[in-house]
Amino acid sequence: MALEWAKLSYCKRKQVGALIVKDRMIISDGYNGTPSGSENCCEDDTGKTHWYVLHAEANAILKLAGSTQSAQGATLYLTLSPCKDCSKLILQAGIRRLVYINAYSDNEGISFLKNHGIEIIQVLENEL
Repeated sequence: MALEWAKLSYCKRKQVGALIVKDRMIISDGYNGTPSGSENCCEDDTGKTHWYVLHAEANAILKLAGSTQSAQGATLYLTLSPCKDCSKLILQAGIRRLVYINAYSDNEGISFLKNHGIEIIQVLENEL
């Protein structure tokens, strides 16, 4: 399902989807994109991603913050492993398990989460 959410992104370079699941229910979702009210254009003329584009997991966590649900003990499903900044949000949100498909260009986010006791599982796309 995270792969389907990724398709909702207007980003051309990389489309990323996120789902937060707790007690077998999806409690939040997100995909990478610009903040609400901004033009849905993620890249500049050279193809570089604008600094203000929100990552999928950040969008899902922020969406959850505006609800009555809590991510405490939840599982986050991602199509791309998290960057360093998003890893801090994941830990702070109380997410205890991360399942992802593709690896981000640097693995510091994954290392950070592992060092804080977050269960990490990579599932290859051909295994889905």
